[in-house]
Amino acid sequence: MSPPPLLLPLPLLPLLPLLLVDPTIATLIRIPLHRVHPDPRTLNLPRGWRKPAEHPSLGASSPGNKSTFVPLSNYMNVQYFGEIGLGMPPQNFSVIFDTGSSNFWVPSKRCHFLSLPCWFHHRFNPNASSSFQPNGTKFAIQYGTGKLSGILSEDKLTIGGIKGTSVVFGEALWEPSLVFTFAHFDGILGLGFPILAVDGVRPPLDILVEKGLVDKPVFSFYLNRDPEAADGGELVLGGSDPAHYFPPLTFMPVTIPAYWQIHMERVKVGTGLNLCARGCAAILDTGTSLITGPTEEIQALNSAIGGVALMTGQYLIDCSKIPTLPPVSLLLAGVWFNLTAQDYVVQIARFGVRLCVSGFQALDVDPPVGPLWILGDVFLGSHVAVFDRGDKKGGARVGLARARPRGAGR
Repeated sequence: MSPPPLLLPLPLLPLLPLLLVDPTIATLIRIPLHRVHPDPRTLNLPRGWRKPAEHPSLGASSPGNKSTFVPLSNYMNVQYFGEIGLGMPPQNFSVIFDTGSSNFWVPSKRCHFLSLPCWFHHRFNPNASSSFQPNGTKFAIQYGTGKLSGILSEDKLTIGGIKGTSVVFGEALWEPSLVFTFAHFDGILGLGFPILAVDGVRPPLDILVEKGLVDKPVFSFYLNRDPEAADGGELVLGGSDPAHYFPPLTFMPVTIPAYWQIHMERVKVGTGLNLCARGCAAILDTGTSLITGPTEEIQALNSAIGGVALMTGQYLIDCSKIPTLPPVSLLLAGVWFNLTAQDYVVQIARFGVRLCVSGFQALDVDPPVGPLWILGDVFLGSHVAVFDRGDKKGGARVGLARARPRGAGR
């Protein structure tokens, strides 16, 4: 998989059983998930980036009216994951649904005994699955903070109530980086374009669409950032749920169909500071916690909101000033998408002390991929994003709308 998702150290929480709901228009799966309090260690720099080799082919839409919901856990309030099953009977794993990558992998029962992350996570056991098919092709994924390697295998995927779909996935045999050891998630399921997939492996979404198990190559994220809420949101495969957002959705074309990359026209801080003044590239990435941008512009932005730079590259914010901080607005497809300080300040409670950290962090992405901004969960937690791979009638696009708080009326 390349590029890698943001990997964060966290204790493992027990996985919860699937709860099935069967309405008339879709199969809904809602999983009650625990929330872990934010920690400064989770706010690390995101993935490294590379230039895709070629344009991917976009999946075609299939008939029907099927939508599937996969609820998401709120990972430290800026990272989200859900549950899938592999094999027959299904072996459960928690995975990050990552729009910035396209491979699917989980730890293996056959991992090296010195690979510590394997011993702290659920591991796939091929001998316990009656549907397992060996592949044996070696794969390796290089991360900004580590790497993993293993072999490709094939087995049945269970996701959102859909069962029995054969997919090729990675069995991680060697995870030498300690960053994986205490990560809350077991693995990663990529939702980027096929061109990003290591070894040309077909992403699971493409297979689900091809088999008609998902109506069309569309999915949406609702990332619930309400600290009082019990759940972390939902990933919806096959469409979007209007109950999650305030209409209308504003659609914009994907400019390079590899990452979910769009054109951003401007960034404004309050009424004074203008950034990305001539337009810039932006990527919507559920595998990145914060919002990142070029160093010079992020420094100016954090200065405008009173951020104090730390050696780690993070910026501290005076918690008492949150009500008076200016909005940060992003102009996309001619529409302003506004972030209040409540949206862009990450509040961390530790031992009775509240710490506030800016949700904006510097990351310089070299050409030809960069420079660009990465709109991670700090942005996506405030807005519902609909990712549409497109079909023969039209190209890939992304739709955005302000997220509706839980319990808000339509």
